[in-house]
Amino acid sequence: MTRSPYELSTPSDVLARLHPRLSTYFGAIPHGHVGRGEGVFDVVGTPRRWLWPVLAWFARDAVMFPVWERDVPFTVENRPARVGRGQAVQEGRVAVRAHRTFRFRSGTRTMVDAITAGPDGLVDHLGRRGRVSALLRAEVDAQGPDAGALRLVRTRACDPDSQARPAHPAQRWRVAAERGA
Repeated sequence: MTRSPYELSTPSDVLARLHPRLSTYFGAIPHGHVGRGEGVFDVVGTPRRWLWPVLAWFARDAVMFPVWERDVPFTVENRPARVGRGQAVQEGRVAVRAHRTFRFRSGTRTMVDAITAGPDGLVDHLGRRGRVSALLRAEVDAQGPDAGALRLVRTRACDPDSQARPAHPAQRWRVAAERGA
């Protein structure tokens, strides 16, 4: 991967405001390598328990989970990948495939997604099958308490093929990830 999806879809003046360590993290992952990180999410999930049956359905595809917890430790592994339809996956768009493992009080759960660069920003293909996608805009504050931190703002849910149409749950993406160190 010569340029990451973040580098391909985010204006250079926004990327220039990234903290140096984050600049490296969101840069290209060399062929045969894996990007690793760890941290703590302040909050994961929703307190609206009436939504949990829907979230449980999404959990089967590693999209989101029926939980509400604070201070959740996690690890993440990022691998270079290509995303495309059917047999065209090897010629697909440059992507970063992420596996985020959350350590909840009830046990570990892994969320899977693949980020690609689209014409209108980043496209996050959620879950193992990528049936749901979201169009994201990257923002970085130059000053204040969050200066240098990357914030991803969801601008809308979208069809994995076109950012102009709403997402359709029956569509699937295939992701080819590199194996590596």
